[in-house]
Amino acid sequence: MLSVSDLPTVDAALNGTAAVLLATGWILIRRGRYRAHRAVMITAFCTSVLFLISYLTYHAHIGSKHFPGHGAIRVVYFSILLTHTVLAAVIVPLVLMTLSRGLSARYDRHRAMIAIAIPRRSMTWRSRLDLRRF
Repeated sequence: MLSVSDLPTVDAALNGTAAVLLATGWILIRRGRYRAHRAVMITAFCTSVLFLISYLTYHAHIGSKHFPGHGAIRVVYFSILLTHTVLAAVIVPLVLMTLSRGLSARYDRHRAMIAIAIPRRSMTWRSRLDLRRF
């Protein structure tokens, strides 16, 4: 049986799994494997929902933790925390709209939402690794 102290490990595993699934879904759609893309992306969404449940359960039980650092590292930490929190809140409606449009076969709108959620210029890794050859 899992305890609350195990949840950060579960969170990391779920988050990593979702990342791998998202990358797999991207590769599948680039190859034209639409059914497989759909199945993998639904699995990624469900994995992300499980992550969110686990994350919220953990923080509901332990509350907030005080950051012990001082000086410049404190500024860096809170800058990262602020941007992470804002982006985590903003991505939820984008994911729900993108998923909804994909599931309802409104593919032009689905692609438009993806362009907003993941702009091409933010994918610098794409210029370094051409995933189309896989």
